[in-house]
Amino acid sequence: MNSLWMWIGFNLFVLLLLALDLGLLHRKGKEIGVREALLLSFGYFLMALLFGAGIMHFLGRSAGVEFFTGYLLEKSLSVDNIFVFVLIFSHFSVPAKYQHRVLFWGIIGALAMRAALILVGASIIANFHWVIYLFGAFLIFTGGKMLATINKQPNMEGNSLVLLIRRYFRVTEDFEGNRFFTRRNGLLYLTPLMVVLILVEISDLVFALDSIPAIFAITTNSFIVYTSNVFAILGLRALYFALTGIIHRFHYLKYGLSLVLMVVGAKMLINAAFGNVIPTELALLITALLIGCSMLISMVKTRRLPKDIATATAVHGWVPGSPAKTEENDPAIKR
Repeated sequence: MNSLWMWIGFNLFVLLLLALDLGLLHRKGKEIGVREALLLSFGYFLMALLFGAGIMHFLGRSAGVEFFTGYLLEKSLSVDNIFVFVLIFSHFSVPAKYQHRVLFWGIIGALAMRAALILVGASIIANFHWVIYLFGAFLIFTGGKMLATINKQPNMEGNSLVLLIRRYFRVTEDFEGNRFFTRRNGLLYLTPLMVVLILVEISDLVFALDSIPAIFAITTNSFIVYTSNVFAILGLRALYFALTGIIHRFHYLKYGLSLVLMVVGAKMLINAAFGNVIPTELALLITALLIGCSMLISMVKTRRLPKDIATATAVHGWVPGSPAKTEENDPAIKR
């Protein structure tokens, strides 16, 4: 089921997609419009559906359901990344035409990190079954933590990662086009775009620590875990540009994502203790209902709110390295 040729063929396909993206579609940095982003998102979604159909045909119905459940879970959780990207890009005032470059290289790094985490996770679970209980408890804890931070604003000015970078590296004050590095008087400098890329990479690593255990609650087949993750990540960049203008309409989606993590964690614990008493099909149904209902509630609740007010309400959350805003670190909260 996890033959070497399957892995080689899939990764060659991914490399081809990335080469096509960088070398042909977006060789020159430009702002990506909503229409182009929607088409790209639909294209990646269609490829995921076709791939899942192939899994179901060649590897069986059970494997197909596991892929689709994993893909829906990872795709839904990736929306939380978009909230963080909006916060980071807004704070650093990253021009729209440079954002694609940051996200492209960010996703390259994300794919490499997630592949490593999946291989390590699969090996640990195969050799130490009791780790499943830790993963399940961690998911429930993470879901609760997400609920607690939904309405908190990050203090980006006090981000410890940014302060650390500026302390140990030379960083230019302004952007140098779309470059991550530049030279001045023979000295190498990082640009603010590189600082943004580092924040994006660290953020994805932190989110992967949540999402990887979540999909292991669905299946321990490393090929399905990996491919569903890859399809969700490949479409993340296009999804960002498609949703960035309406992300303020999805505030209550975070509640749904929090509950999904807690449900998946509970499934992992119950199945580990009592056998496969909660089938994957039920997990798929619950995930779809929670995500669908939270999106519907979001659209209804924010339908008449002005965009600036809705954005201030929705685009909150936690950015790695940033403490939550309080009256002590942000006097504006008092007003």
